[in-house]
Amino acid sequence: MKITQSKIEKLIAELCPNGVEFKELGEVAIFRRGSFPQPYGKSEWYNGEDAMPFIQVFDVGENMCLLENTKKKISKLAQPKSVFVPKGTVIVTLQGSIGRVAITQYDSYVDRTLAIFERFRLKINKKYFAYQLKVKFEVEKESARGSTIKTITKEEFTKFKIPIPPLPIQEEIVKILDTFTELEAELEAELEAELEARKKQYEYYRDELLTFGDDVEWKLLGEVVKIKTGQGVSKVDIQKDPGEYPVINSGREPLGFINKYNTENDPIGITSRGAGVGSITWCSGKYFRGNLNYSATIKNSKELNFRFLYFLLLHDQSGIQQLATYQGIPALNKSSLEKLQIPLPPLIEQARIVAILDKFDALANDISIGLPAELKARRQQYEYYRSKLLTFKPL
Repeated sequence: MKITQSKIEKLIAELCPNGVEFKELGEVAIFRRGSFPQPYGKSEWYNGEDAMPFIQVFDVGENMCLLENTKKKISKLAQPKSVFVPKGTVIVTLQGSIGRVAITQYDSYVDRTLAIFERFRLKINKKYFAYQLKVKFEVEKESARGSTIKTITKEEFTKFKIPIPPLPIQEEIVKILDTFTELEAELEAELEAELEARKKQYEYYRDELLTFGDDVEWKLLGEVVKIKTGQGVSKVDIQKDPGEYPVINSGREPLGFINKYNTENDPIGITSRGAGVGSITWCSGKYFRGNLNYSATIKNSKELNFRFLYFLLLHDQSGIQQLATYQGIPALNKSSLEKLQIPLPPLIEQARIVAILDKFDALANDISIGLPAELKARRQQYEYYRSKLLTFKPL
């Protein structure tokens, strides 16, 4: 790494010793937003003969590539009302999960929640541009508008500035970052494969224990559980430093901390909107549940064990996610969730199952601690070098 870094430093000293020029995105590239005919839910806009991949926010992966298969295919009828994007085009998400960047690896049509960089106004390495775009959006999305669904407009990001060093420097940076990305992906694949193998036994027993037939009573979730929506919270009220109560919204990790709580005896969370819609979480104790999260409160504790319900919902998470709608922002309606059927074996049997699964869960989590920690350390190392390579002294 030191040898490669020295090569870049040598190039900088030779080609731009006094710094590099920073340019606004509007000066660097010509871009537009995608499009799609409204309303999203109209069946004739999807599938059929000659249907094409349709890119939405959740189709953009974390490795600057699209997912192998898009969730939706756009019909031939809808294609003239959308925006065609050829393979090899840089795109970026502008809403919800802001700042996901990809260089498309197949021809597609693109939704209005993404920006498409159609061509460049100056000579620039496309991959270098994509790396800079990703880093810039990671910073800017922190101050994006919106309390729940974050948005950056085309007008706003037109003025984002990125450094434009000479092409030989751009190309060398891309070589290094591509190598790091490949190494990180290989290591991540190895570690995740090991983790997956260790979890299979736990999943096998979980599936066996949570599979029921007609010999037990079945009820609709809404009959035994009250589904509540969390509350919105002002961004200015959330503190980044650890405080009294964590703010939980669309995931397990807190957004920050606040001096009030709105939950205590409903630890089960179900993500109601966004890329992680239908995700099941368990957060015990007092905390503040945001408005992208449902909570499940048991109506009668003599009928249903809280922890048993959590394992049931977790076991059926993929089924719950299929209840969501994916037109625009993915959303899970409370009424759909309430119609989910769940088994109700005797309470003593629920407790027995919970005791077994809690033991397996603890073992799986203990095994999981080391591997994710190593993955996190590797990612932090990559992000450190990426930031170092993409930072320049202004001219």
